Amino acid sequence: MASPRLETFCCPNRDPATEFITGFQPALFSGICSCSAALSLAFTGLQLLPKHRPFRHGPPHKPASALRILFIISVCDLLACAGMVVRSSVWLGFPDLISRISAGNSTDVWPQVFCVGGAMWIQLFFSASFWWTFCYAVDVFLVVKRSAGISTIVLYHMITWGLTLLLCVEGLAMLYYPSISSCENGLQHAIPHYVTTYAPMLLVLLVNPVLFTRTVSAVTSLLKGQQGIYTENERRLGSEIKIRFFKIMLVFVICWLPNIINESLLFYLEMQDDVKAGDLKNVRNAALITWFIMGILNPMQGFLNTLAFHGWTGLNVDFSRQRRRELPWDSASTSLAGGFTPVAGSALLYQSHVQEIKKNLSANGQQQPSDAISALSEDSESSTVEIHISSEQREFEDVKPNGASLEISSG
Repeated sequence: MASPRLETFCCPNRDPATEFITGFQPALFSGICSCSAALSLAFTGLQLLPKHRPFRHGPPHKPASALRILFIISVCDLLACAGMVVRSSVWLGFPDLISRISAGNSTDVWPQVFCVGGAMWIQLFFSASFWWTFCYAVDVFLVVKRSAGISTIVLYHMITWGLTLLLCVEGLAMLYYPSISSCENGLQHAIPHYVTTYAPMLLVLLVNPVLFTRTVSAVTSLLKGQQGIYTENERRLGSEIKIRFFKIMLVFVICWLPNIINESLLFYLEMQDDVKAGDLKNVRNAALITWFIMGILNPMQGFLNTLAFHGWTGLNVDFSRQRRRELPWDSASTSLAGGFTPVAGSALLYQSHVQEIKKNLSANGQQQPSDAISALSEDSESSTVEIHISSEQREFEDVKPNGASLEISSG
């Protein structure tokens, strides 16, 4: 899991609160972390595998670049879970490895090197996942505002990986100064490490809801502005966008709020003269409960994220060569004319809803042409929301040739 306490645990002269929390049933805690991470690893990998899909007429759709950000988030979660499985398995298989991280045996540095390396690997990829989640919210907002350009995705890579490496290395350097075997004591020495760990997490918790809310408002205004009316179909599309953003934030809060609560409790314990005082029993129990909850929920973020992003993609895996490079979720497409012209969304239209819209349009037989709508970004290859406009008629025989066909691709 992503807790700065595990990096602090690698110091032989760890503080009393860290000693208390990491010393309580370490084998049980490692087993819980290992099982949770292994399950998340398996199910997330299953979600990412290509699936059999019904045949669709027309040329194949290139996976939306929106899926790049979501796919990168899932890969970061996978790598972090893999690190948790390895670290917890080693601690379970070699229980004496933990006891060798002590001030009295400072000549043996390999246990500390493994401890620091494993903790840094996990922290690095979970932090990258936080930064990419923040970039996802920024990108969706910019696309709706038509401010995302050709080099946006490159900029996201520079920001996320650059800040992740910089903050992780800086925090660990401050924590382990002057060396791993002789870390300095004191909260002032560890605070930079805790700040660099929780800063991206708090950024997502505080800023992403604001960006998602403004995006939904902008999408609603955009939908209303097309025809001057707000139909039931457009209202449904706006509602699905809102629900999708809500699920993304709900998963993040469920998985990471226990970390903030646990850290607050442990900081409170550190400020006390005696961590094991009788009047602090309830605080210690709450810290232990949230500690084990963290071990379960932190690694499950990978699998829960894929459910929030794309829903359950099923078990019908397709290993055919023509689809091996495709992601298991694809863009939804719909041909529209006249009265209903949605303009924004993310992979927020489910296939069943798309088919329902098609049936309604076919039944109504509307033949009014719709004006061409420009893409929400300068380059569809680098945005999370894509709208491609085509004048070809592929889906409905009762729509005139000048009807507009819109393909909404999103992630």
